[in-house]
Amino acid sequence: MKQCTHADALPQPEPGPRSETCPECLATGTHPVQLRICLTCGHVGCCDSSPGRHATEHHETSGHPVMRTFEPGEDWRWCFVDHVLV
Repeated sequence: MKQCTHADALPQPEPGPRSETCPECLATGTHPVQLRICLTCGHVGCCDSSPGRHATEHHETSGHPVMRTFEPGEDWRWCFVDHVLV
């Protein structure tokens, strides 16, 4: 079973969100389907079901490996590098 090799290097405590919604969606007038938060820097981006896919775009431009859901009642994390739930 594949494991994440990046979660142990995440800052503790986790960074707080930089915004309450996806700033890229806000700037373009689109609406996020769901939100994700980068666990390295706190950037909030929309999920891959959203038109902009800004959480993935953030990973691709920053190299930050792990994000978690920013949806109420959910607590899962995803490692973009290892393609595994953390």
